[in-house]
Amino acid sequence: MDIFEKLKILSDSAKYDASCSSSGSNRRNSSSGIGNGNISGICHSWGADGRCISLLKILFTNACIYDCKYCINRCSNNVKRATFTPREVADLTINFYRRNYIEGLFLSSAVIKSPDYTMELLINTISILRNEYNFNGYIHCKTIPGCSKELIDKLGSMVDRMSINIELPSNNSLKLLAPQKEKTGILTPMSYVSNKMKLNKLEKRKENFIPAGQTTQLIIGATPESDLKILKLSESLYKKLSLKRVYYSAYISVNNDKNLPTLESPPLLRENRLYQADWLLRFYGFKADELLSETHPNFNNVLDPKCEWALRNLDKFPIEINKANYFTLIRVPGIGVVSAKKIIKARRNFDLNFDSLKKLGIVLKRAKYFITCKGKYYDKVYKFNESFIETNLVYQERNTLNKSDFEQLSLFDKLQPTKEDKIKCLTGSL
Repeated sequence: MDIFEKLKILSDSAKYDASCSSSGSNRRNSSSGIGNGNISGICHSWGADGRCISLLKILFTNACIYDCKYCINRCSNNVKRATFTPREVADLTINFYRRNYIEGLFLSSAVIKSPDYTMELLINTISILRNEYNFNGYIHCKTIPGCSKELIDKLGSMVDRMSINIELPSNNSLKLLAPQKEKTGILTPMSYVSNKMKLNKLEKRKENFIPAGQTTQLIIGATPESDLKILKLSESLYKKLSLKRVYYSAYISVNNDKNLPTLESPPLLRENRLYQADWLLRFYGFKADELLSETHPNFNNVLDPKCEWALRNLDKFPIEINKANYFTLIRVPGIGVVSAKKIIKARRNFDLNFDSLKKLGIVLKRAKYFITCKGKYYDKVYKFNESFIETNLVYQERNTLNKSDFEQLSLFDKLQPTKEDKIKCLTGSL
């Protein structure tokens, strides 16, 4: 099989792994090398859902020893298999880089022979890039669960970011759909990476070990866990293991199995809601138990998590735009981090009214129901009660909600994000 056929097979297989990002590294180029993994050296392009990408995203192999029921590459499936050599991946990366197609590499892999054997192949690949080609560009590599700590050390010293995919949100689901995998085999290396990064930082070591941190991926909809359970797992990973990102991937039905759900289409709206909630956890100071509860364990199909939270907590509103502090402002639906900073800066000079907010570029579509300016409500908001606000918000959202707004990441289609998608991706304004 020639390398172009391998590339076709293994780039297509890689599309199911969403846990990649090209930001956060501090690796700089040297006088004798090529490429630059520093933030300013990564050129970003836009995926169909608004995420920034500029990576060659491939699997090293799709020949797997495991038989995970949800995976297209499970060993019992009759699919076309391919395996690169370390030299082939290194040459592809360099040639694509020199042609300005990419600015970095995202390398994942199925498990061939054993976790350690697969990891050694990945390490050999990265070693060729770093040591022979002097490639200093961004590299994100998947760690194989169950591999030895020594191999994690080797790989971690050469890559910018690692991902160790949990995939299923609970141990019971893992036993049901991926019985050959163990929870400890996934969480132990994640914990090891986290502890080593913390120790390096504490002791101010110069060792360049995974400078852009680690990520993971959760498959959404293959198993019955609620949004609350998934979000609490993510919250725990951020707090205990200092993960850089948790990625959510809507389950795509590619196999037939009695233990798998039958879905007409991937739950992309649910995936989108979890990303929105994840952003609230990381940047807005929310906790999972604030956004959801045992009596309300799943997100709304129409309203975003922030609006839904605000409606359940109307006793905290309306807030006076000229007095509220930063942390109160960012809890207002429609006011994000950038908007809150604009408001605080502008009101140092004069009291703000609704016209002032519009001139600052603050979008009042949602915010107008939850704020006052100089003690006055927005002119069309004549009732401050849950029924009135919810009716108007639902009406607005139903008029704009479209399935095409929720697409999974693809490197190869021609869909372009809207201007609003790009702004949200950059500012995180929810």
